[in-house]
Amino acid sequence: MHSSPHRVSDVMTHAVVAVGREALFKEIVERMNQWKVGAMPVLEGDGRVIGVVSEADLLPKEEFRDRDPDRFTQLRRLSDMAKAGAVTAEELMSAPAVTVHADATLAEAARIMALRNVKRLPVVNAEGLLEGVVSRGDLLKVFLRPDKDLADDIRRDVVDVLFPAPVEPVHIMVTEGVATLTGRVPDADRIPLAVRLVRGVEGVVGVDCRLTAANA
Repeated sequence: MHSSPHRVSDVMTHAVVAVGREALFKEIVERMNQWKVGAMPVLEGDGRVIGVVSEADLLPKEEFRDRDPDRFTQLRRLSDMAKAGAVTAEELMSAPAVTVHADATLAEAARIMALRNVKRLPVVNAEGLLEGVVSRGDLLKVFLRPDKDLADDIRRDVVDVLFPAPVEPVHIMVTEGVATLTGRVPDADRIPLAVRLVRGVEGVVGVDCRLTAANA
């Protein structure tokens, strides 16, 4: 039986610090400092995520504190200029928020982060209500899986499926997340597929494939 891919719900942080839309600038800074976070969801009503306020949203106030930018800079950075004068979370936040659902795979969450250039994502349900937060660090937790667990997954989900009757046993060794496969297999055409599938086992860092065809 194939193991299910890890989901955001497996690694996300459930206890989340957030602010309401009326939260003031200083309150936001204090809360970020207290909880050692670089961004927070902005909520309204029953906990629906309406935006995210981050350190990047707050910095323009300091950047433009003691100088008036030239007209070209003003036109090029209209959003930052507006945030420099903002005082509430609603004025400061980036909206709409880039979010993810708890049942998304880690790969899907990683793609969203990369494409949208964000370091963390609020996790919401179908109604947009906050359920947690997933960060880049959370996505990397999968690489903490024990080598033995990775070897067991590779045996069950790849080797036993692709090579049910090899000429000799396929040996699997995983060291620091790097999987090494050795042995002779009856179907050489399946070797590239095996490499791809092993690389797709969550937590595998690299693949050293030493499989050879039985008739080679």
